[in-house]
Parts: sequence; C-alpha cells; structure tokens
Amino acid sequence: MAHPSQLGFQDASSPIMEELLHFHDHAMMTVFLISTLVLYIITTMMTTKLTNINSVDAQEIEMVWTIMPAIILIAIALPSLRILYMMDEINNPHLTVKTIGHQWYWSYEITNYENLLFDSYMTPTHELLLGQFRLLEVDNRMTMPTDSPIRMLISAEDVLHSWAIPSLGVKTDAIPGRLNQTTFMSPRSGVFYGQCSEICGANHSFMPIVLEIIPHNHFQGWSSLMLET
Repeated sequence: MAHPSQLGFQDASSPIMEELLHFHDHAMMTVFLISTLVLYIITTMMTTKLTNINSVDAQEIEMVWTIMPAIILIAIALPSLRILYMMDEINNPHLTVKTIGHQWYWSYEITNYENLLFDSYMTPTHELLLGQFRLLEVDNRMTMPTDSPIRMLISAEDVLHSWAIPSLGVKTDAIPGRLNQTTFMSPRSGVFYGQCSEICGANHSFMPIVLEIIPHNHFQGWSSLMLET
C-alpha cells in the first residue's frame, strides 16, 4: 500500500504491474534523454554567437529530426501495445468473481461456489481495531488464492464506479448496464488496498476495496466459512 510522502508506485504484486513498472522506467529514460539533448542544444545556442551557415538549410538535418521522433515513438508504442494485449488476455481463470458497485459499497459473488455472495462496506472509524487503516478497512474482505488467474466481471447498479487496486495494476470501470472484465494473479500472499476511482457521489471516498490473497488451503477454509454464514 501507499506510504506518507511516497513519490513512486506501490510495490508490484502481480505480473501485469511489474510490466507496467518496466514500461514506466523505459518511457522515463526516453524522456530524460530527449530532455537532456534539447537542453544541451538550447544552452549551446544561448551561450554562443557563432552560426554554422551549413545548418541553415541542411536537408540531412531535417531528415534526421523527422525520422528520429518516429523511431522513438515506435520504440515507446511497441512495449505499450504488448502490455495492452497482456491486460486483455484471459486464459482459463481458476475463479470468476462478479463485482457490483453501489452507492457506496461493493457486492461480490464467486460464481464457482453456489450462494457465495456478500457485501463489503467501509468499517466506521469508531469500530477500527488497532493496526487497521482509517477509510481503507472493510467489514468483509474479498479473499482470493495465490498463483491463481482470477477473472473479475465488473458492473454497477446505480452510477459509474471504478474497481481499482494499484499494487495489482488493476483499474476497471463499473458501468450500469454494461459488464466489463479484467484479470489478475498474485504470486504472493498479502492484503491489498484500493478505492473507487470514479467520482460517484457524496460518499465516493468511503467505498474502499480490500483484497486478501491467501494460500489455497486457507482459501478453502475461508470459502467454507463464508458458505456456512
């Protein structure tokens, strides 16, 4: 999760987020090199009064600064397209979860189990336990197993919402009357926090998302307990 005064991304907890971080570093390095070159040229032009008459009307220079930007854009676009296709690819999910956004809570239904559905509301401040996070904790956490491809089917009942967990690289709009889907997989256990990322009304800031990733044997115990209750 995020920390006070944090400037960078949260730690990657899924393969997709790792790819997004690598692409971010690749794009930032490209921007840094271009900015350095432009700053050097501007500084040189401002600190010298000499002019090279051969560069006033040089076809070679014009060709270079026309072709080079195209090459740079391609070098940025190709990795970006690869990640986009990876994010849309869903192969043999182990679990399918229906997620419905409401004003102002989330409903979950794990379709692989009959009658395993529940609502997830934000925990009020006066009910928080020691160590829990204000405005981020919920009464019922969404729980998933490790190393399992999960497909999320996301929609909304009333207005636009957005189901987002930054550390997993997941952000999908919840639109009334439309079913969007996304997928994720986490190789490690942990608790991951997110929030509704689409302004949805007065209590938009009070519908957090908590996803707990646990080992398979613990997940079976959790699902059995939820079915009993």
